[in-house]
Amino acid sequence: MNFAFKGRNPRGELVEGIVDAASSDAVAAQLMAGGVVPVSIEPTQDAVTRPDGGHWLQALLAKPVSAEDTLVLTRQFYTLHKAGVPILRALAGLEASTAHPGLIQLLQDVRASLDQGRELAAAFARHPAVFSPFYVAMTRVGELTGRLTEVFQRLSEHLEFELDIRARIKQALRYPTMVVAAMAIALVIINLFVLPKFAEVFAHFKSELPLMTRVLLGFSSWTVTWWPLVLAAIVGSGLLWRNWIATPAGRYAWDRFKLRLPIAGDIVLKATLARFARSFALASRSGVPISQAMTVVAQTVDNAYIGARIEQMRDGVERGESISRCATATGVFTPIVLQMIAVGEETGELDTLMTEIAQMYERETDYAIKGLSAAIEPVLLAIIGALVLVLALGVFLPLWNLGQAAMGR
Repeated sequence: MNFAFKGRNPRGELVEGIVDAASSDAVAAQLMAGGVVPVSIEPTQDAVTRPDGGHWLQALLAKPVSAEDTLVLTRQFYTLHKAGVPILRALAGLEASTAHPGLIQLLQDVRASLDQGRELAAAFARHPAVFSPFYVAMTRVGELTGRLTEVFQRLSEHLEFELDIRARIKQALRYPTMVVAAMAIALVIINLFVLPKFAEVFAHFKSELPLMTRVLLGFSSWTVTWWPLVLAAIVGSGLLWRNWIATPAGRYAWDRFKLRLPIAGDIVLKATLARFARSFALASRSGVPISQAMTVVAQTVDNAYIGARIEQMRDGVERGESISRCATATGVFTPIVLQMIAVGEETGELDTLMTEIAQMYERETDYAIKGLSAAIEPVLLAIIGALVLVLALGVFLPLWNLGQAAMGR
């Protein structure tokens, strides 16, 4: 039900608007939690006022809540909760201090959910695009154990690591991506515009062309004739690929293939295992049972193959096997890591050693990312050299031979 309200903020200014709540008492409680003293609250048939003004075009073009916004929001949750600020007042303060329409709408919905009696984790679960299942599960654990402050601190560290890894990978791949894009554009221009001109030149000469030249000219002629079909095939293949990896079997096969790539596979594996170790340490330190922690962590590694191996570990633990033995059976951990898991299991310091494992994998991932560009550059140079060689043999060599023949040599 919608209620139109008028009230006074702490500065004495008049505040009015429309909110959706179960009753007028819930509206009053919500306003007072935000520091607003209600003056009048009346039922209304008008729609709830949205931060974007309710315009569909503005809603369509509205900036979504990014991972950086989620990190900042989590840090603010940690600071306010540590200071003893009630959660409703904290949400109201955060809503008043941000100009991001998406965050305003998010915080309003979370506050409304809390007013309706939902738990904080359930309110977060209503926004899966912002709060991951791991985030929701850890929030629920923090509420149950009374360690919500520590959970918010660990979640902020976890999100910061995720963003740092993504930023460094993007930075390392920026130069290779630009080179590959430039090569693709150059090949399209050569096939559609340059080679047809050379074909006209060669047509005036009645001499036999080399095999490489005939192949290049034939491919260029086919591309010029059928380029709409080629473009449609590329777009169709992209859509089929996207739909295939969206299926469980396709996602599993693709994630498994990524781990076997020559250069990037090792980086993907180390980053995924670092994410697993840190998430597991966070869940274990927060008091989550081992089997439940593995179920939650399997959803955070962002790799279906590794997630299946973690679920395999969980099944083994539920059968009464040791964690180290289950980890060995997965075949994805190094012997050093398996030894550290065994020691942590024997000493009862598994969460501490898992944190050290995460830090070790993070350092190795950092070193691998720093050398990613240097490892890709020789491959790019070899590809560029091969393309130049093909063009030289297929185009410029016949021109040289024809020039030599014209000069009578």
